[in-house]
Amino acid sequence: MTLQGDALKDAIGQTRAKWGWFVGLGVLLLILGVIAFGNLFIATVASVYVVGWLMLMAGIIEIMHAFGVKTWSRFLYWLLSGLLYAVAGFFAFYNPLLASAVLTFLLAVALLASGVLRAWVGYKHRPEKGWGWLVAAGVISALAGLVIAMGWPVNSVWVLGLFLAVDLIFQGWAFIAVGLALKK
Repeated sequence: MTLQGDALKDAIGQTRAKWGWFVGLGVLLLILGVIAFGNLFIATVASVYVVGWLMLMAGIIEIMHAFGVKTWSRFLYWLLSGLLYAVAGFFAFYNPLLASAVLTFLLAVALLASGVLRAWVGYKHRPEKGWGWLVAAGVISALAGLVIAMGWPVNSVWVLGLFLAVDLIFQGWAFIAVGLALKK
């Protein structure tokens, strides 16, 4: 057996010994997903706070980076970019409802655009196997974007929370499945 094969087998063996952690994490994520489903508004605010925190941190890092560049034009670019990120992050904490409306609108636009693009790419690859699945996935994404856009801004108080809840539940089930597969 090759050196890479031995390393992979060793890594799988070590991971297999930790199967319980995968299941435990999956159960925790599943519980958090159910809690998020229980109050989509709080889950939406929590997701806005996470995005705000990430934007604030990115802004601070870009501002620090600005002081490390050598030319004025690059300095100003990084400084302004960092300030915009930091202000947007602060804004998410200051007014999470308005930030959720903005993020929900951006989500609708992104789903619509990516869905149309995916459907178009699938349609262009008609002779190939599986092209219909790509078109179907694109149409579903585009329809999801349209549904969100049509309910906007009223649905902004729960859409992000719904996405968070669904993601937590799917991640939970995935970790449980991986952990149980590792146990076997």
